[in-house]
Amino acid sequence: KINEYFTTLFANKYDMTFNLYFGDQKPRMALFVSKMSHCMYDILARYDAGQMDVDIPLIISNHEDMRHVAERFGIEYHVFPITKDNKEEQEAKEKALMKEKGVTFIVLARYMQIISEQMIKDYPNKIINIHHSFLPAFIGAKPYHGAYERGVKIIGATSHYVTTEL
Repeated sequence: KINEYFTTLFANKYDMTFNLYFGDQKPRMALFVSKMSHCMYDILARYDAGQMDVDIPLIISNHEDMRHVAERFGIEYHVFPITKDNKEEQEAKEKALMKEKGVTFIVLARYMQIISEQMIKDYPNKIINIHHSFLPAFIGAKPYHGAYERGVKIIGATSHYVTTEL
């Protein structure tokens, strides 16, 4: 009944797509990481403390570096090295694995890869990017260095749904 009510009053009116989860249906999150651990640790610590009502069946990375962190938390860790020549093939393997594990959404925690348009289409409004708040002022691989050189004293984080534009 709640689903029908919300659909009638809001979803149809605003052309929305939504998911309604009850206590026995936890969203299943895939965590994507690269080499930096701070965002990964923060998410996993909150998950471990019961602050996030999700299941994390796997962590996907393009590097081996964070395997020890995943093992510490007892979560499967899968590496898919990505280059410009194999990106489509590797993302297909990632998507197959996520489908097998019942993943419903993805969180990028300092994942240093551009997500392809096809991956975004396959997970519309289901990929969340968490990154430093220096963007777009300090773009590139070393935003912290640029901010330090400019004397920036405040730091924070932001998140957004991944789109083809952002």
